[in-house]
Amino acid sequence: MSTALHDRIRDILQIDVVRTVPLSGGCIGDVRAVELSDGTTIVVKSGGDQLALEGWMLQTLSARSALPVPAVLHCAVDLLLMSNIETSGGITASAEQDAADHLAALHAVSGDSFGLERNTVIGGVHQPNPPMKLWLPFFAEHRLLHMAVNAHETGRLPAELVVRVEALCGRLSEWLDEPRGPSLIHGDMWTGNVLCNSGRISGFVDPAIYYADPEIELAFATLFNTFGDAFFARYNEHRPIADGFFEERRDLYNLYPLLVHVRLFGGSYVNSVDATLRRFGA
Repeated sequence: MSTALHDRIRDILQIDVVRTVPLSGGCIGDVRAVELSDGTTIVVKSGGDQLALEGWMLQTLSARSALPVPAVLHCAVDLLLMSNIETSGGITASAEQDAADHLAALHAVSGDSFGLERNTVIGGVHQPNPPMKLWLPFFAEHRLLHMAVNAHETGRLPAELVVRVEALCGRLSEWLDEPRGPSLIHGDMWTGNVLCNSGRISGFVDPAIYYADPEIELAFATLFNTFGDAFFARYNEHRPIADGFFEERRDLYNLYPLLVHVRLFGGSYVNSVDATLRRFGA
């Protein structure tokens, strides 16, 4: 961390920086644990031009739900200061059950429309959120097709696959029904964004929020094996999961995060998108 950034943090918090330790994770900016002269530790993200948006998403989650997230101490386009969240150990069965309690409560937070009052980002990639009354056209146009076109424009997804994504978008009603209503979701539920402390959830980080069918969040939680049976058994007690989710809808919803990963990384994720499209006849 540069001297100029040390000075900037000191000027904002009126406390000196003692030392910094690099942290892993986060597609938006450099992430460090920063020890201050009063003995407290904060987390600092710096760089890029989207950190004010990340701070706003954390503040929005805190204001609209009880989901445990870092407190935002300061946010600007290129600097985000947050409270430190204690961690110890990984995602155990008890942590999965705790996560299910938290996410079921989050998904009970309803909105007037799908989308959000602001566009957001997922992994640093633009995520449009125009408010819409119906979920299926929102998911088709502003998730699947948007990300497919974005991935193609950056040279990572062949045009032929974009055409197939568009064809699938016209048939979503064969597998998906309109949900009961819009639910607030975290939006990026992979293991690195779930912080645990001694078998409990201590916080969720790096959100990509909007109002959605909550099943898209449940699907994402299985894509990289973030949560398993213990999570779903507890979540089902709060919010019963309709038949067909694990058999069909999960893979259809996971086409969106797969397209995000194609946009970010390309490579084998292109084959995963192709396999999903083939499975649904596109």
